[in-house]
Amino acid sequence: MESLLKYFSSLVIMLSLEWKSLISPLRDEVKTMPDTLSVRTGEEKDIDTLVKFNVALAQESERKQLSPPIVAQGVQTLFKNPQHGFYVVAEIADEVVGCCMVTYEWSDWRCGLFWWIQSVYVKQEFRRQGIFRKLYEFLKQRASHEQNVCGFRLYVEKSNHTGQNTYAGVGMKQSPYKFYEESFQD
Repeated sequence: MESLLKYFSSLVIMLSLEWKSLISPLRDEVKTMPDTLSVRTGEEKDIDTLVKFNVALAQESERKQLSPPIVAQGVQTLFKNPQHGFYVVAEIADEVVGCCMVTYEWSDWRCGLFWWIQSVYVKQEFRRQGIFRKLYEFLKQRASHEQNVCGFRLYVEKSNHTGQNTYAGVGMKQSPYKFYEESFQD
């Protein structure tokens, strides 16, 4: 059975979910889990949606206006260079409703790869319904079948408390590290 799971790990995982209520930990609102949700590795046919999601993410989270043609080039480049990472998408009724991107960081201390989870986006009308949790579970299953994945990392805006609670809710812990960067663009 375990060998079958390894063989089919990159295929679409269909999750047939019963209708159930989820109570948001941040609000008293109640939402229902979609009837059928599938999570799969992103494909080139998803590029237009991934570009739209990335542009929306930058606007919502950082109030940045990204250039769609540049974002499209960036998304296409990842598909052409899978050694740099991959996308995962969540679908309901053949509509992509959420995504995340994984890139790789080599850790000499652990002799393994950290998977950086980036570009996390769920369409507004599908938020607080467990979509990210299913994306994360898909990544955990996929990573468990790889020999050299030593963990996940993710960064989040300081003011994005909803995101921070979501990531803590799937078991991620806040890192003691601070994040620094020097951008050669912007």
